[in-house]
Amino acid sequence: MSLARPRLGVGLSHRLLVRQRSTAPHSALITYRSISSSRCSHAAPLDRHGSLEGPVRIRSPAATGTLTAQDEPDKHTDSYKDGPSAIDKAVHLFFFTEILRGMWIVMENFFRPPYTIMYPYEKGPLSPRFRGEHALRRYPSGEERCIACKLCEAICPAQAITIESEARQDGSRRTTKYDIDMTKCIYCGFCQEACPVDAIVETQNQEFSTETREELLYNKAKLLANGDRVEAEIAANLHSDHVYR
Repeated sequence: MSLARPRLGVGLSHRLLVRQRSTAPHSALITYRSISSSRCSHAAPLDRHGSLEGPVRIRSPAATGTLTAQDEPDKHTDSYKDGPSAIDKAVHLFFFTEILRGMWIVMENFFRPPYTIMYPYEKGPLSPRFRGEHALRRYPSGEERCIACKLCEAICPAQAITIESEARQDGSRRTTKYDIDMTKCIYCGFCQEACPVDAIVETQNQEFSTETREELLYNKAKLLANGDRVEAEIAANLHSDHVYR
């Protein structure tokens, strides 16, 4: 008798557990019905894009059933449906169509004129806003444009410009020293934009490489010489770009 009681207790607990599992989906369905019936009858229906119509099936956490294709609409979607077929892939693989297309492109370009520019004998076009070697300009009368306002020196982010000035007899100011360290210059064009009289400009000359560092330390005489040499080109570029300035 002492051995029969534990077995009876184990059997009862197993039956209770099976009954709880079988009644779990039924209790979930009753809960869903009570929630749906408790909604307000005067509430307006919500139009949601892609919403499903009909009763929604709620699964109990204790349910052990597997998901079906209806539960996951994108489960059996073929992502390669619109791609090339196996026959197309085999054709490209065995007949080397990529190599043939590449050879055709080579033959097309073989009979075309070359795209290469033979620099320095051939040069491509440059924009009027191209920022190259610096220059100081003069007025048509020969007078220097620079009024020693030092705005270019103040705005230069690389601190490559050094200016010293003095007063003239008529009360205006002129520069006695205008140096630019071209090894520091980053060719941002801020000096040209800040100048109120277009005195300091950047020309379209890009061929000013030197053998020593000292040759890239420009003084006032060097800058004025650059301006006198390409004054016509500088004036034409400023005139074509004046609508944007």
